[in-house]
Amino acid sequence: MGRVYLTGAGPGDIELLTIKALRVIREADVIIYDRLANPDILSEAKDGCEFVYVGKEDSRHTLPQEEINETIYRAALKYEKVVRLKGGDPLVFGRGGEEALYLKKRGVKFEFIPGVTSAIAVPEYAGIPVTHRGITVSFRVVTGHEAAKEKSQIPWENYKTDDTIIFLMGLHRLSFIVEKLIEIGKPKDFPIAVISRGTWRDEKTVTGTLEDIYEKAKDLPTPALIVVGEVVKLHEELSWFER
Repeated sequence: MGRVYLTGAGPGDIELLTIKALRVIREADVIIYDRLANPDILSEAKDGCEFVYVGKEDSRHTLPQEEINETIYRAALKYEKVVRLKGGDPLVFGRGGEEALYLKKRGVKFEFIPGVTSAIAVPEYAGIPVTHRGITVSFRVVTGHEAAKEKSQIPWENYKTDDTIIFLMGLHRLSFIVEKLIEIGKPKDFPIAVISRGTWRDEKTVTGTLEDIYEKAKDLPTPALIVVGEVVKLHEELSWFER
């Protein structure tokens, strides 16, 4: 039975791939990859490596998660080195923990290889530091998908603080997120940014307020990340990548 490497591909820019991730990709017998992993990474694989696409998009999944788990397990029965390649980091809303538990129950050895998470890297490429002295000393990372549930686990009342709030995969719920933040007391003129295709060559950042951001950003392409906080005001001064 082979070993599975649950590997973070980073947020998009191929140069943000870690040295360890690159090594296992070059050694892999099969790479099972998702939609957010830069496809150029696959060119680093050895000759004869098999590629299996299991990408997910809002309301459109190549395979349900249960079948992805089984696909990884079956690959471990067939190959010595299996790379499960995920955009960002495998354990930041990447369901890497679920896949690891599935493998562990079946006696498959695995390793986690951390990736640069989009929660930090994407705002950074947009010139928005998630923490900044004199503005905020902490940040929260929240799933945008979970916000769509009727019984949300998100503690909205706790978001009255000065923390920077980062919503991943939340563009399709932008209107809902904005409404909830205003509902808990955030002022309508509170700064917010939406960063589309962060760290890719066609990255685009749109800034605004809770009151007007939906109309400004609703048509941006995904993947997109939402940043809420006073740090958004630094974008104009610190933006470097898009310039």
